[in-house]
Amino acid sequence: MPGLVEDLRFRGLIVQVTDEALFDKLDAGGLSAYIGFDPTASSLHHGNLLQLCTLRRLQLAGHRPIALAGGGTGFIGDPSGKSDERQLLDVDELAANVEGIRPQLARFLDFTESAGKSRALLADNAAWLTTVSLMTFLRDVGKYVTVNEMIAKESVRSRLERANQGISYTEFSYMLLQAYDFLRLHIDQGCDLQLGGTDQWGNITVGAELIGKVTGDRVYGLTTPLVTKADGSKFGKTAEGTIWLDPARTSPYRFYQFFMTAEDAKVGDYLRFFTFLSRDEITALDAETAAHPERRVAQRALAAALCDLVHGEDETKRVERASEALFGEEISTLDEATLLEVFEDAPSSGLTRTALGADGAGGLDIVDALTRAGLSKSKSDARRDVEGGGIYVNNRRVEDLDRSLGTDDLLQGRFIVLRKGRRDYHLLRVE
Repeated sequence: MPGLVEDLRFRGLIVQVTDEALFDKLDAGGLSAYIGFDPTASSLHHGNLLQLCTLRRLQLAGHRPIALAGGGTGFIGDPSGKSDERQLLDVDELAANVEGIRPQLARFLDFTESAGKSRALLADNAAWLTTVSLMTFLRDVGKYVTVNEMIAKESVRSRLERANQGISYTEFSYMLLQAYDFLRLHIDQGCDLQLGGTDQWGNITVGAELIGKVTGDRVYGLTTPLVTKADGSKFGKTAEGTIWLDPARTSPYRFYQFFMTAEDAKVGDYLRFFTFLSRDEITALDAETAAHPERRVAQRALAAALCDLVHGEDETKRVERASEALFGEEISTLDEATLLEVFEDAPSSGLTRTALGADGAGGLDIVDALTRAGLSKSKSDARRDVEGGGIYVNNRRVEDLDRSLGTDDLLQGRFIVLRKGRRDYHLLRVE
């Protein structure tokens, strides 16, 4: 078995370290290490996955992970990587958000006594940031950090260099608050390591330096890469919106499908960052992608591994069955909730039951149905689509232009799925 450092290097998870002496400590186990999570919503999202998995790797290697919820810094907002001021949240919103992410953290980290010395801890920096007095903070933190150092940090400098763009004193002070977090966790919990993305490097180094000045102790910082798409854009941003870890906000099926559509150029990175597959398994999937990208074997492995982590194995099996049914006649076996989940983003329209005729007899001509649904632009186009073999009702190919839709076609007594080609769907909702 490779050591932790070797594994982190294979996965491309080490970008910067404050001191290479950290590597021996990572392989030895026994460190307490923290990563901060921004509770600006009641759920974590796919942009948090790398850090969640990194903490899990540390715990599996014998370290104690600390997930720090920014219930205090959430009042301010981290300017790192941001071009505008963040909207500030009130006390009740932040408290509710912290509680919302707690069960999601427990999917990745072991908070139980059985974990022993590696038992994970969820801390909230509101415990100290909302209680420390201004005078105490200036005396214990402010005097150790110069304004020159703060302005030199990329998160501040990038904002100051923008035309007609500045940074408020509120956000300017953020790095001092994060440094104080590291100091408090070091003193109170014996935490010697802070991790974060490369955009957190300036904040991490300020904290490590503060601890050295205040206590004389040597602590460490490590940054991981920012996850990007093939075009270089940020992984956390999608055209469809945020992919939440809360199944009430993003269905497990949509979560699974998001990773099924990972780009071939990036799926190898994502397998390294987000899964616990072995080196041999990942390199075999790399080779499969290079030889047969159309099979999407690596994407399927990625989606299954992450769905297992976030939603559990039973849910993964359910969405895999739904995914397979999407193009097969097994669609008729899906329960109503899963059917609606599968076609959550598909266009849909209503249809009266009387339009389908009585006693199962066809009432709605397939050509009319296709034009009503917008799958074909005109009746002549619809006829050509049927004759070309590209039209399906409930994933069964339509062979006859005289085909009509009837009550016998209803799925779960209320739905009919029309499909044109491989990707164009329309859900008829029958009332």
